[in-house]
Amino acid sequence: MSKVRLKLYVTGKSLRSERAIARLRSFFEHEMDGACEMEIIDVLERPQLAEDEKILATPTLIKVLPPPLRRVVGDLSDTRKVLMGLDLLHLLPSTGGSRERGT
Repeated sequence: MSKVRLKLYVTGKSLRSERAIARLRSFFEHEMDGACEMEIIDVLERPQLAEDEKILATPTLIKVLPPPLRRVVGDLSDTRKVLMGLDLLHLLPSTGGSRERGT
């Protein structure tokens, strides 16, 4: 499997931002044993990057690699929907159950 590279755009240290970061790290960094690299970009600290990527709302998650580029905007709490939106549904553990939804 090729390495997955993600960019997560958030706004400050809000509860919504912190939840998105925690959920995504939990799945992509821990469940995938290092096969994922996630860059977190705070649009308040780096507004030019957000403008360059045409980020209109946060949180926004962008799959950079593997191609094609995909985006998921807004609620990132449902792991299954996030993976579907990123075209990474095959990464979901086949055992199903409680690991399908973010907690």
